[in-house]
Order: sequence, then structure tokens, then C-alpha cells
Amino acid sequence: MFRFEDPQYLWLLAIIPFFVLLRMLSGRHRKAKLKRLGDPLLLKQLMPDASVARPRVKFILLLSALTLLILLLARPQMGSKISREQRNGIETIIALDISNSMMANDVVPSRLDKSKMLVENLVDNFTNDRIGLVVFAGDAFVQLPITSDYVSAKMFLQQIDPSLIATQGTDLARAIELSMHSFTQQEKVGKAIIVITDGEDHEGRAIEAAKEAHKKGINVFILGVGDPKGAPIPTGDGGYMTDNTGQTVMTALNETMCREVAKAGSGVYIHVDNTSEAQTRLNNSLAKLQKGETESVIYSEYDEQFQAVGLLVLLLLIVEVCVLEARNPLFKNIKLFQKK
Repeated sequence: MFRFEDPQYLWLLAIIPFFVLLRMLSGRHRKAKLKRLGDPLLLKQLMPDASVARPRVKFILLLSALTLLILLLARPQMGSKISREQRNGIETIIALDISNSMMANDVVPSRLDKSKMLVENLVDNFTNDRIGLVVFAGDAFVQLPITSDYVSAKMFLQQIDPSLIATQGTDLARAIELSMHSFTQQEKVGKAIIVITDGEDHEGRAIEAAKEAHKKGINVFILGVGDPKGAPIPTGDGGYMTDNTGQTVMTALNETMCREVAKAGSGVYIHVDNTSEAQTRLNNSLAKLQKGETESVIYSEYDEQFQAVGLLVLLLLIVEVCVLEARNPLFKNIKLFQKK
């Protein structure tokens, strides 16, 4: 299994297209200056050693070395050992609401960010358990299949934002139904669906879905995020979302709906506010579930791959230095950079 130990450095890859664009603009500017000096065919005869392809090759080599250097900063690693371990734990699917209303900041820093922090703390509290991630709004999909790889769970969690689902709204039933089918077939293991939402169910059927989950032996916990009094939804540009009449849209936590769904799913409703009380209540509730033997595939003994990447960077830089921009008269009969 391949991974990056410090993936935060990968955003530096965004500068690569900038250098490509800068190179293109520089090339156009150079061509324009040469045209002002005289006829291109005549200039080519006056500069027989000038090469068009060699500077491009040098640029590609440097750009490749820079890309690999950024990857080197992210510390590439590869799992060199696979082991199967017997664990005694539970299975949990987190269904996270990522509709636009979750961007309201009546819970600091926002409903969605607070939910992410809560899930991350929950993962830190897990030892022998399995976890999966489902995201939903007007639709739902599996963000992370159920796994014991907590590092991957945190990585996928950080990538969650409302842009992942184009269909807006809040379909709690769809989220619960998809979560039900995301567990393993293992029996005698406590299974829980943790729905984190502001309770604005636009589609209905959530109570029926929770009852169906309960029949399958799955407990449905509802974590209600936000203020029942309501809050505006930020648009990201300093303003707030408005309706067709220009009025500011207010989104309020629907605690009544949350309690009804949790009751139908034989779970617990927990209100998430700016304290850590919700985290404590959730951990205590999950601790009561039946633990069972599960087999997990674990990638361990991760080896650093920076040596191989570093050698590639060094090799590219050496080749770049050896490639001259002008044709070498000693190798004038060898035409590697032009068509015959």
C-alpha cells in the first residue's frame, strides 16, 4: 500500500501549471523578438547551432525534478508487510451531512468543520473497530468503505466538503439505507450508523429507514449539529444565502426529527454544540455495543521511499546539466532532438 506521510505538501503541485504557462508566454515573446530581427529562415541559417527542442527538453527535465522534489517533501511510503489480525470490536458507519446548511457557523467554526473534528476524535478513540464514511445531501455515496485503516479514514475525512455532491437537499433515508448496505456480513458484531446532520430532512422516509436498520440489528445514532433557533448560511464571499425574494435563508436544527429517527433506530439522539459533551456521550453509547471478533488486513512496516525519489531527482538534474541548449559540434551528426 502506497501513501504520503505528510500529504499537506502536495498542494505545492499547483505551481507546476504556473511554470508551464510562464514557459509558453516566454516562448511566444522570444519568437516575436526574433521576427523583428529579420526573416526566420535567414536567422536559422545564421544560427546553425541553435536548437528549438533542446531548451524544451531541459525545461521538461527541470519541471519533472521539481515535481518529484515536491513528492519527496510529502514523504512517500510503501507498506512492505501485510498481516491479518483478529480484533475484538464494533463496526461503525459515519453518515455525514454535507448539504449547504452545514456551512452555517452557529457551531464554531462551522457545523461541518465541527462534525469533522468530532469524527476525527472518534477515530482516535477507536482501537479494534472498523469505520466507514458515507456523505450525503440530496443524494448519498460511500466516501470510504468500511476499514480498520484509521490513517486513510482521517485522510478521506479531510477531503469532505459540500462540492462533492451536486444535488443539494438533505435525504436522511438515502443516507441510512446506503449505510445499512456498507457493513460486512460478519455476525455477532455490534453495528452502528452515526448520522451527523442538522435534521433538515427534505425527502422524508427517514423514520422508516431507521426502523429497517433496527430490524437488521443496526443501531442508528443521530448527532444533531446546530442551533434550533436557526442561523444564516454563509456563501463564502462575506454574504449569506438568500431565497428567490432576496430574504436571507435561515437554517435551524430540527431536533424533533432527529429524536424520532434515533428512537426508530433504537439509538440515541445527541445534540452537538460548542462543548465536548457530545463526544463523551457518543463514546459511552458506542462502548455499550456488543464487540465481536473481526479479521482485519493491516499494512505495516511502512518503508520510506525518499531514497528512490531523491535518486530520480539527482539523475534528472544531471541530465539537464549535460544537455546543452545549443548543438554540440562534437555530436553534430547525432540528431536526437529533431526529425530526420
